[in-house]
Amino acid sequence: MQMSPVIAVHLTAAVGALVLGPVVLWSRKGRVQRPTLHRSMGYAWVTLIVLTALSAVFIRDFRLPNIGGYTPVHLLVPATFIGLALAFFHLARRDIAGHRPVMQITYIAACLVAGGFTLLPSRYLGQLLWGQWLGLA
Repeated sequence: MQMSPVIAVHLTAAVGALVLGPVVLWSRKGRVQRPTLHRSMGYAWVTLIVLTALSAVFIRDFRLPNIGGYTPVHLLVPATFIGLALAFFHLARRDIAGHRPVMQITYIAACLVAGGFTLLPSRYLGQLLWGQWLGLA
């Protein structure tokens, strides 16, 4: 697999969401709360994660165990959209206590778990990291 435009968009949005996520999650914690920062960065994070999930639908790999080119990591795409819908449902009801854990779980699943899977040696980013950059594979 090579770096196609879809993979470039996906990778850029995913790295942006990975980096921006902690800023969003922690801007409402602690002594000094920054609701304006939280809201604006939250919208940016949601935009990035939606772009990441949508672009993932167009990335298919027929070499790994798959169904129609979709690997098990693609199951996180609907999970991401369900998490976002549930989080906005809680916001619409002004249920901040319900919104917080849903967004934390969505960040962990969409960024950390999916990102961890991309570092497997059989995946494109894993081949770059372990093989070309570190020379371990």
